[in-house]
Amino acid sequence: MIRSVMHIKYMSKKNEILEAVKYRRAIKVFEKDKIISKEDFDFILEVGRLSPSSFGWEPWQFLVVQNQDIRGKLSEFSWGAEKQLASASHFVVLLARKADDMRPGSEYLSYISKEVDNLPAEIEEMKIGFFKNFQENEFDLTDDRKLFDWASKQVYIPMANMMTAAAQINIDSCPIEGFDRLKAEELLKKEGIVDTDHFGVAAMVAFGYRSENSPYPNTRQTIDKVVKWV
Repeated sequence: MIRSVMHIKYMSKKNEILEAVKYRRAIKVFEKDKIISKEDFDFILEVGRLSPSSFGWEPWQFLVVQNQDIRGKLSEFSWGAEKQLASASHFVVLLARKADDMRPGSEYLSYISKEVDNLPAEIEEMKIGFFKNFQENEFDLTDDRKLFDWASKQVYIPMANMMTAAAQINIDSCPIEGFDRLKAEELLKKEGIVDTDHFGVAAMVAFGYRSENSPYPNTRQTIDKVVKWV
């Protein structure tokens, strides 16, 4: 009896996740006056915070832009986010660590190792050594742009997790890459919001409630086209 109840809950949870993923789509215009509660958005951010990253470096920061003046200025350089910036309940600029923070020996990596992971000195040294070899010999992360792009790849993990978590509580979202990165960074630096010596803009994501249901189906390739077993 207990196993039967557990199995029903297990199947229910799987269906719940699949239905949320099927429901989610890239929303262009949100219901402007419908605001996500603090409790729900804190939940979305917490899912992002708890997301995994390569080597556990967490090379990200989530900038929640609620200031309408800043949103307006940002839209000048964000052709893919104009409608979302104007209507989303919450708008997040996902920042990635720049190269100097991601090199072995940096203050940031030392901070993660010592203060977040509480690693003994010898374990920290071993981990940094592995990471140095990974950068130089295995993944060819040998210049500033490659390192920033690698950090940006990590940022997509919490972004995807936040969007899926939002969909599970019936909150809509839209991931965005349609922006001029350098101009967006220049604006955020000028406004005193982002230290661009350490962070660059990796992506953006809008959250809110869709203004209407899309008449178009959420299409994807079939499983046999995207999965190969060997």
